[in-house]
Amino acid sequence: MPATRKQRLQETLRAEISDIIRRDLRDPRFSKGLLSITEVEVTPDLKHATVFFSVLGDEQARKDELAALKGATGHLRGELGRRKTVINVPEISFRYDDALERGGKMFEMLERIKREDAERAAAAPAEDEDAEETDEPGDDEDASETEDKDKAGA
Repeated sequence: MPATRKQRLQETLRAEISDIIRRDLRDPRFSKGLLSITEVEVTPDLKHATVFFSVLGDEQARKDELAALKGATGHLRGELGRRKTVINVPEISFRYDDALERGGKMFEMLERIKREDAERAAAAPAEDEDAEETDEPGDDEDASETEDKDKAGA
């Protein structure tokens, strides 16, 4: 299925904005955390774009990166226009993407559940062994032989 114009614009903006930030912007606030443009959403009329970013760092690094991105919005739009990759450059807004944090928390939860299951599985055979030791071997066989003799005699 061919990509729609909106999808192509979103992909182009994500790649170009990442490139401009990496190559052209020299704001010292960008060096405090590892910045990544994760996604771009464009409105159906293609006039507004929300750029989602993630930062590897603490809360202060996120705030600094957001401030730096907001401050560089004019430069980013101008550079996108100069590069001729986008004919009509949309208005740009930035939003922090916490998907990596949520994914990390989900991964930790899954790992914890996996450990707990492994602990329960390790404890279960020990309980089974205790139960087997209380049963005497052959008890079940003797009972079935007695039942068979009773049926044959009746």
